[in-house]
Amino acid sequence: MFAKTLRKDHYGYYFIAPFFIIFAIFGLYPILYSLYISFTNFDGITTPEFVGIGNYVAVLQDPLFYKTLFNTLFIWGVSVVPQLTVSLVLAFILNDKLLKGRDIFRAVYFFPNIVTAASLGLLVSLIFDWQSGGLNHFLVQTGLIQDPINWKNDPWFMRLIVSSILFFQYFGYSMVIYLAGLQGIDPALQEAAQIDGAKKKHIFLHIIVPMLRPIILFQIITSIIGGIQIFDQPFTLTNGNGGPDRAAMTSIMYLYNVAFQSTRFGYGAAIAFCLFVIIILLSVASFIMTKRKSRS
Repeated sequence: MFAKTLRKDHYGYYFIAPFFIIFAIFGLYPILYSLYISFTNFDGITTPEFVGIGNYVAVLQDPLFYKTLFNTLFIWGVSVVPQLTVSLVLAFILNDKLLKGRDIFRAVYFFPNIVTAASLGLLVSLIFDWQSGGLNHFLVQTGLIQDPINWKNDPWFMRLIVSSILFFQYFGYSMVIYLAGLQGIDPALQEAAQIDGAKKKHIFLHIIVPMLRPIILFQIITSIIGGIQIFDQPFTLTNGNGGPDRAAMTSIMYLYNVAFQSTRFGYGAAIAFCLFVIIILLSVASFIMTKRKSRS
């Protein structure tokens, strides 16, 4: 019934060839071409002018690049720490089989992730609008304030608003990932701990969290990759200008403005590869820190 020898003919390559061809055309080639463009001055029309590492030197000396990078890291840090913490606690609670209606709560908490980022950014922008925003209208009507507040004129408030949008949108997704990880933990471990008198908080801290370290590492690395690429929410919230003093302008927004509005594609490509290096460094640092904690 079954072949005694493994066939090693070439027909299998025909089935995997479409993927590699499509990847080479729409993935690998654009990456390599962008790398080439990063060493040139290119406006998208004229012939690229080779400038060596000039673009990278300019990026490292660009104060606006560092400011947008600070905005990005601040927004990411303020959103991802409570996001990963709250989602882990919720996943632990909703993993209890005795909890009534847990499937409903899972669906409700995951629902914000279905809404597009641009829609959330636009919605929040309308709520906090100075003249016609719903929040100012409510506060004035209830007598809590006399005059409308220009919420968008505060740089730190704008950063916090973007962080809140990211937290609201992705904590449900993180919760689902943690729930998947909890399914792989043997329930007998928790039952044995309960028999020995351990409370739920001790089970959570000393059993669940250590066994979920690979999932936590995955969450941190994917949040770093996604956090550095924040674009939709702050762009729609600030109409693309980054808010007051460019406080909510992220690195990808700056890249977009440089490359597609100022048509400095070479400089924009250099910014992109600098961000790529930053993502790698942060991911490696997270991996090393997690491994050290697991050994200690």
